[in-house]
Amino acid sequence: MKILRISLLAAAALLAAPPALADLKIGVAAEPYPPFTAKDASGRWVSWEIDLVDALCAEMKEKCEIVETAWDGIIPALTASKIDVIIASMAKNAKRREVIDFSDTYYTSAAVMMGARNGDMDFSPGHLAGKIIGVQVSSIHAAYAEKYYGKTATIQTYQTQDEVNQDLAAGRLDYVLANGTTLDAFLKSAQGGTFEAKGAVPLDVEIIGEGAGAGIRKGETALAGKLNAALSTLAASGKLDEISARNGLTGLIITPKE
Repeated sequence: MKILRISLLAAAALLAAPPALADLKIGVAAEPYPPFTAKDASGRWVSWEIDLVDALCAEMKEKCEIVETAWDGIIPALTASKIDVIIASMAKNAKRREVIDFSDTYYTSAAVMMGARNGDMDFSPGHLAGKIIGVQVSSIHAAYAEKYYGKTATIQTYQTQDEVNQDLAAGRLDYVLANGTTLDAFLKSAQGGTFEAKGAVPLDVEIIGEGAGAGIRKGETALAGKLNAALSTLAASGKLDEISARNGLTGLIITPKE
């Protein structure tokens, strides 16, 4: 009887114990964002940021699951605990910091204006009066375009960057404002041959932010510490440079630091 009672007590204790920590759910934007995220022919996520996720999770000794999430709902998904980390080229700016925290910066890329290949490199707000500028919805580029070009030009928003680029190629847009590295990938494509980068827009840190970081829920300092330690190790070991070289990117990565 005593043995049975001990067994029952042990079973009750196991049931009452808190569940083991779940694997980390890594939120990525549902649409491809080359050269940072894309899908191969089999539908598997690949490219620079996916390699970064794999390297971070291996360094942290965490088993991670990639969760596709609509870009305009990715922060609500994080705050609702549907995902644990956002790794989706999310710029660390003041507005987002009001809602979520970030890891150290893992890359920086300028906001660049792109238009027809005609040698006209003037993209000042006055010069673009009456033009149509395409941007991805809920992005830093949409906020920047609205603030600096909204009074003189028409700002057209799209759910995905791919849709923005397609409408530029189809002649429905005059200019596109986006991440310079992403635009470089488009310019090297068959569709992008008749367009050119006009240049980086003047920096507004409040909107453009300090570079891309992993988004986490407010107050999750332990997770932030693990991410930052892993980023630092990957940078110091040359792994981040290796990931960049493998994906055809150079001059993108900075050593993670605040």
